[in-house]
Parts: sequence; structure tokens; C-alpha cells
Amino acid sequence: MADRTRPIRIEFCVTEQEKKLIQQKMAQLGTHNMGAYLRKMAIDGYIIKVDYTEQKKLAAAVSRVAGNINQICRRINQTGHFYQDDIVELKAKQCEIWELLKQSQRAEL
Repeated sequence: MADRTRPIRIEFCVTEQEKKLIQQKMAQLGTHNMGAYLRKMAIDGYIIKVDYTEQKKLAAAVSRVAGNINQICRRINQTGHFYQDDIVELKAKQCEIWELLKQSQRAEL
């Protein structure tokens, strides 16, 4: 126990109902480590869980469009030609990004 990062032990008692309530709140947060959960709650009083799924989807869509734009620019620089299919593809990717943005805004409202 000498090489532990937290050598001081603090204990407290709860009822069965309080334990179930703590476990429900842990499940809502998606954590299984009760010690970490209780420590965070005792120190800060609250835990904020942020879901970045939509932002990650949006970032991936933007990244794909940026990759497509780079490929098109490279081809234009090499050949001097710009194709109608390139414009159609870019517009489709732009629509995908706008749709993700709209979904994200609807979810927040």
C-alpha cells in the first residue's frame, strides 16, 4: 500500500436504496468504476458527459470532402481539365455535410 497514488482510505455507509441510486447514476454516465465516480462527485459535485458522436461524423464528412477537393485540384493542375462529375461529387458531399449539421441542430433543440 506504500506505493499507491492514493494511500488514504475514506469510507462511508449507504442504504440499499442509496446504493441502487448511485449505481443508476453511474449507468447513466456509462462508468463502472465506483471509486472514480464517488471521488469525482465528492470533489467536484457534478460530472458532465459530452457525446461527440455527431461532431465526429461531421468532422469525417468534412475530411472526405477536403480529400476530394485535394484530388480534384491535383488533377486540374496536372491535366488542366475540370470535369462536370467533379462538381456533382463535391455538391453531393456538401449536401451530406449540411444534412449532418441540420441533424445536429435538431438534436440540440
